[in-house]
Amino acid sequence: MNILTNKAVEVINLGAEDYQRVWDYQETVFKKTVDRKIENRKLEKAELQTLTDNYLILCEHPHVYTLGKSGSMENLLLDEHGLEKHFAKFYRINRGGDITYHGPGQLVAYPIIDLENFFTDIHKYLRYLEEAVILTLREYGLNTGRIDGLTGVWVDFEEGAQNPRKICAMGVKTSRWVTMHGLALNVNTDLSYFGHIVPCGIDDKQVTSLNKELGHNVDMAEIQQKLIHHIAEVFQMDIL
Repeated sequence: MNILTNKAVEVINLGAEDYQRVWDYQETVFKKTVDRKIENRKLEKAELQTLTDNYLILCEHPHVYTLGKSGSMENLLLDEHGLEKHFAKFYRINRGGDITYHGPGQLVAYPIIDLENFFTDIHKYLRYLEEAVILTLREYGLNTGRIDGLTGVWVDFEEGAQNPRKICAMGVKTSRWVTMHGLALNVNTDLSYFGHIVPCGIDDKQVTSLNKELGHNVDMAEIQQKLIHHIAEVFQMDIL
């Protein structure tokens, strides 16, 4: 049976929004896409199928720590009182990866896309997200890249570098080739909040942000548009 494909992506900017609300919204959109795919599989004729949609959700969160399915609670260094003291929340969630932090000044992107519209390879998907971030940061004169065996985007990533620093973390979930969760790019982020966790379970490397590397704040609306452009470029998407 031939599968219809849709290369368009709808960008949804939620602004500053509570983590739980955005997670619930992701789950709703994700389920709608998966359910449509299930219905399409029941149809014998391709012309009766309905195209699946692709979404790119952008937002910032208030202070929150999230722990992925493979993560350890030992990597959260705050108890309940400590979380309250720092005005932070904590959630166990259904993405891959360990613990990470989200907060003001961090650009979060949640692509909810049907990979069958593009390619069916999770590792390639992660590398494409990394590439979009690398291209975005290059526009600010910052040279970033990958470290073998570690998902995400790094400053001083070259082999033998003395101080590799993670600037973008990633964690995703997929079902029937539909994605959710995504990436968190530190732009004007208060990095002190990373001091209360072992970021991504990695205790021998630091985190950084774009404003720390450049020495000045970056306009969030501007970098959002650059990231949208490069995600669309790398995946060969059409922006709606």
